[in-house]
Amino acid sequence: MNRYASIVLILSCMLATVAQARPPVQVKSAVDRLENTGSLGEYMVLPYAFAAESTDTVLGVGGMRKGFYQDQMLVGGTAFAGEESWGAFAGVWDYNTPWSDRLFVSVTGMLGYYPQHRAYTWPRELDLPPDVIRPGANDSSEDLFLESSGDSNWWEMRFDYVLPTGKGRDSAIAHYELEGGLLVSEGSGGPRWNPLEHGVTVATLRQYNRYQSFEYERAGDLDGTIHAFELGLLHDNTDFPINPSQGSWQYVALHHDPAWLDSEDQWTFVEAEAAKYVPLGEDRFARQRVLALNAWTGYSPSWRETTNDIGGVRIEDAPPYLEGASLGGFYRMRGYRDARFHDKASIYASAELRYTLRYNPVKDLDWLRFLRLDWFQLVGFVEGGSVAPDYDSELLEDWHSDVGLGLRAMTGGIVVRFDVGWSDEGSNAWVMVGHPF
Repeated sequence: MNRYASIVLILSCMLATVAQARPPVQVKSAVDRLENTGSLGEYMVLPYAFAAESTDTVLGVGGMRKGFYQDQMLVGGTAFAGEESWGAFAGVWDYNTPWSDRLFVSVTGMLGYYPQHRAYTWPRELDLPPDVIRPGANDSSEDLFLESSGDSNWWEMRFDYVLPTGKGRDSAIAHYELEGGLLVSEGSGGPRWNPLEHGVTVATLRQYNRYQSFEYERAGDLDGTIHAFELGLLHDNTDFPINPSQGSWQYVALHHDPAWLDSEDQWTFVEAEAAKYVPLGEDRFARQRVLALNAWTGYSPSWRETTNDIGGVRIEDAPPYLEGASLGGFYRMRGYRDARFHDKASIYASAELRYTLRYNPVKDLDWLRFLRLDWFQLVGFVEGGSVAPDYDSELLEDWHSDVGLGLRAMTGGIVVRFDVGWSDEGSNAWVMVGHPF
């Protein structure tokens, strides 16, 4: 799915930070805006229209309900259609099960058809000709990709368990009070990194599935399916995970597709990620300034290459291009297209300066009051990363880099963002729910 198609998600799940932010598992939270009166702002319905490179012009409607049935629970969905393209998305996040007050279940999924979607990859069933750089490799050409009409469908189910340690010892759900969009109650992080005493630790088991097809008149259809599992552990020692101003978090995970059902490749991927937030205080124009730092690395031990008699190369037992050691897109290397680079190993680093403005031009506009928009934030960011065929010194060579600017807003206790990144391959714009980290 193309870079701009993500706009359907921001309209379908305006409060779905738990689903869209990084890492994929989050602290379970209930947010109380002191400005709220009655039930105003507990739900939202928005019509929209957009045109993108992967779609024609489409019309749609998205909606969500925060605090549905349970304080921390969210439901949301959207549907859109154009002359050829169409899509539908729905999800339920953080349902607290009746048999355990520490176990939470989330289920999300999307079906879509796009007239022209792009993939920087090579068909797995074909040998790559000798002396041809594989599409998506670190030094590959930006002009080498697959592109056609086709389906892009996915769904997943996640089980999160909040450990009885630190801030989660007494309650699995963290409660935050906001005034003007900034935290005024006690945060969930502590002054020191000690998972037994401070912060929240969450274990997650995610089962995720994806199907993509590329329709070619002469060559027939190319398609691929995954049915994978993720086992992860998050420790979050930030003050307010939705919009951190201090503290840190760490996440480690193991992914595995056992090649069951109609998934053809068996593959494994391991990753580790960390973020640190440094408060810089206020100034004349900013209510809050934060330096946010992020680092991520991943490796696929199952990835292997075989060579035929004439030197052609085939990749086997490797994660598909949208999974695994992949860079480019919503979260990492935003100056490049979605999943622009991917290989056996990857490394990435980013820094953001988040500048929360005192000035809010819509605060006193009654006709926009339903958005509950508390602040705007200007963001400058720089990113660097690379992928490589092995986990060695080559990862630290020939890094790709980009810079960018973002405009973000706190609406109803949730961050929404519009980021633009510039790289040596042009610019890309992204609309999403939640900070990238």
